[in-house]
Amino acid sequence: VRLKDGKLLIQTVDFFTPIVDEPYEFGQIAAANSLSDIYAMGGEPLFALNIVGFPINDLPKAILTEILQGGADKAAEAGIPVVGGHSVDDKEPKYGLVVTGEVDESKMWKNSGAEAGDVLVLTKPLGTGVIATAIKKGTATQESIDSVVQSMAALNKNAADHLKELDVHAVTDVTGFGLLGHLKEMCQNSGISSEINFSKLNFLPSVFDLAESGIMAGGTRRNLDYVKDFVSFGTDLTELEHLLAADAQTSGGLLISLPDEEAQKFVQSYGPPSRIIGHITEKSSHLITLL
Repeated sequence: VRLKDGKLLIQTVDFFTPIVDEPYEFGQIAAANSLSDIYAMGGEPLFALNIVGFPINDLPKAILTEILQGGADKAAEAGIPVVGGHSVDDKEPKYGLVVTGEVDESKMWKNSGAEAGDVLVLTKPLGTGVIATAIKKGTATQESIDSVVQSMAALNKNAADHLKELDVHAVTDVTGFGLLGHLKEMCQNSGISSEINFSKLNFLPSVFDLAESGIMAGGTRRNLDYVKDFVSFGTDLTELEHLLAADAQTSGGLLISLPDEEAQKFVQSYGPPSRIIGHITEKSSHLITLL
């Protein structure tokens, strides 16, 4: 929605079922995930509304209180109030936010506009889909649980703030479609191709061990089936590595396309876990080359 003085009103909504056992942590993760689209557009969130589904007659109300507190605290960290919302009696808990924000139209980032010669930066480690699945199966280590909660609950606000003084060509957040799925969209929308080095990808602790034991999100397999015709896979890569590059993320990081010099500035100022994972090329027979 276009406002005065070149501003746009932007809005996003997202919600899902619990992916961790602690209600408060679930609330934080769901809120961070809902806020991510605003940051990926270069916008500033203004306020949020809760969306809640909860089996009010089957689970203690204290669980719902903890979920909502987690969401409220994460919204406060983003500097916005939760001004209301809507709830329904549901068989399974669900939580998320409707987030309203604003952005200067001339400075809004899109998942298009990447240019040949750009460098690709990813701001968070991958593997949330693997560890979330392991949590559901009761096979995740405490180290992996702690690391995935910390990553998923982290706002993309700081990364977006570091980007605002740089020459950014394209941005998207990496969520359910995985790295390959979201990069495919960026390449398609920009009319270019890309090259990713698997060895440069950063994964959360225990992801490889869990994946090798057979732990893999169903959404990840669907992601790979969807994107594989657009990807040229290096002959040294295994099927497991193909899947990990397509791992379905929750509250993932920002995938950024920008000139090399600007990328170096960002990685140096923002620090880990951000890292350069590849580059943009002229359009070729495949949208993505994964080496």
